[in-house]
Amino acid sequence: MNYMKKIGMVVAVEIEAVLQRYGEALREEKFGTFVLRVYRNGENELYIMHSGVGEIAASAAAQLLITVCGVDLLVNFGVVGGLTEEMAQSRSCIVEKVVHTDYDAEAIDGTKRGRYLELPDEYIPTDAGLFQAALRIAPDLKPVICASADKFIAGAEKKSELHRLFDADICDMESAGIALTCHRNSVPCLMIKTVSDGITGGAEEYYAAVSETSALCLEIAQKIIGEAL
Repeated sequence: MNYMKKIGMVVAVEIEAVLQRYGEALREEKFGTFVLRVYRNGENELYIMHSGVGEIAASAAAQLLITVCGVDLLVNFGVVGGLTEEMAQSRSCIVEKVVHTDYDAEAIDGTKRGRYLELPDEYIPTDAGLFQAALRIAPDLKPVICASADKFIAGAEKKSELHRLFDADICDMESAGIALTCHRNSVPCLMIKTVSDGITGGAEEYYAAVSETSALCLEIAQKIIGEAL
């Protein structure tokens, strides 16, 4: 017998896409500077936390959703930078694993940059079951590795370096915090992303495309939520 699920969603900068799609919330709550909006989504409830930009903020928002709201799983959608020619503007993808490129403890424990000791390598996995379900529903999504850090990456040289070092396809500023928090709490995590700025792009391309690509990304995420859960 199915039961109503609590679906958490961390939103960094794409909150306007959320408001346009879902409208007025059933209720709103504030946790410090974080704003939680609760919606009914089919047979389930959707708990949307507007975190703001960055790994620390995203991790804190994810933990609030898990600890305070008791969400059963966490969905993250958002806009990203493309690190290869293939990941051009408006290309949508699904994150299989994330690497936290800012994390580097090699000098004290000899581990490779990005690796947390509780994991076998530098990659933080998303949930395999949700990942496979999403690909069945939206087979055009490109499976990717996301390089994540508290830094906006612009220009082909820096983006190509991230691809070379970590075999990453995209980059953002929140996914590592969310993925690691979910992993440490044993909460399933699904990440759907859409490219706002390609390999040669930067802030100008990002700002020109962020509204359209956010809406596209949320549309795909909502389709998967509606059909997979």
